[in-house]
Amino acid sequence: MVAALGALAATLGACGGSLGGGAQAPSNAERVGAQAPDFSLAPVDGGAPIGPASFTGKVLIVDFWATWCAPCRQSFPVYQKLVDKFDGKLAVIGVSVDEGADGIAKFKSDTGVKFPLVWDQGQAVAGAYKPGTMPTSFVIDRSGIVHSIHEGFRKGDEATLEQEIQSLL
Repeated sequence: MVAALGALAATLGACGGSLGGGAQAPSNAERVGAQAPDFSLAPVDGGAPIGPASFTGKVLIVDFWATWCAPCRQSFPVYQKLVDKFDGKLAVIGVSVDEGADGIAKFKSDTGVKFPLVWDQGQAVAGAYKPGTMPTSFVIDRSGIVHSIHEGFRKGDEATLEQEIQSLL
């Protein structure tokens, strides 16, 4: 297990490399403006499976992350603040690309988020979205269209995300 996580971390360049092997991912320009791929994954802390279709009518952030990713740890509290600020008009799904589900519940507890975290066992959902780095977030409008893609997480990203969300409401 530890070796598998280490290999995945090496593949992604410790939160800066690519995910998805040798296949050429579509460019951001090709994904933006397209329907977001739907999926159905159960939250790690229980409940019915969810996906983008579960949040039609809301702005949605689908965030691909991993427990070993430091920028992911920084982004989660920001996403929770945005969810709280937009009070029912914004939803976030955190999609873990970890090799195993161990550690996801602790990550959720450590970051204090309330939004659902799901485990992408086998990384089929990541295969559909093709995130380029960890984290990568897809901002999806109320009708299910990808509005923007944010690769990585840096100081100042929260202001950009807030403006984008506001523009989609």
